[in-house]
Amino acid sequence: MATDFEFRKRAVSTLTTELGVYVLADLDNVPIYVGQSTDGIRARVQRHLTSARSDIIANRQIDVWEIAHVWEFPVAEKLELNLLEAALFHHFNKKSILMNGKIPSEPQDNITIPDPRQIVQVMSDTDIAEKIDPAQRLPRQADHYAQIVGHFLAVKNSTEIARAMNAHFERLSRYHAMMLDQDSNED
Repeated sequence: MATDFEFRKRAVSTLTTELGVYVLADLDNVPIYVGQSTDGIRARVQRHLTSARSDIIANRQIDVWEIAHVWEFPVAEKLELNLLEAALFHHFNKKSILMNGKIPSEPQDNITIPDPRQIVQVMSDTDIAEKIDPAQRLPRQADHYAQIVGHFLAVKNSTEIARAMNAHFERLSRYHAMMLDQDSNED
């Protein structure tokens, strides 16, 4: 099961070059990471997807294999970046643990969460259909969990990596239950 890199390249090219905040979302379109970019959302997302200069990828916090959607939130001024990133992080983290490197402070003011200007699917429908199968997803998640635990023990023992380990363990448990449920339905 190879990733359709041409599809991804075309999809990423539709992201804005404006500065802003972006959300990386998984195969279920559930946010897993919130970031910001001062050099353009497209360029930053491209670096994540190719693992080029991306700490969250290098530290095993996110598995690129799962990134299927990107939500973009362009801003007009650089000053808006931190506040919007923090608001989006704390909004989405309440629903599913995010795997960010640094945890932004929760905004003091009530901030209205904007709708993304655009949600771009960066993985083909065929790739998503194959990868979302619990028989594919569970072993991949188990392997990734083992990698992040190894990274935590041997390379970087930090609260951010520990937090990502918790998020991956939660995902592993969910995929495990899905696979067992699927197997029991087939009996």
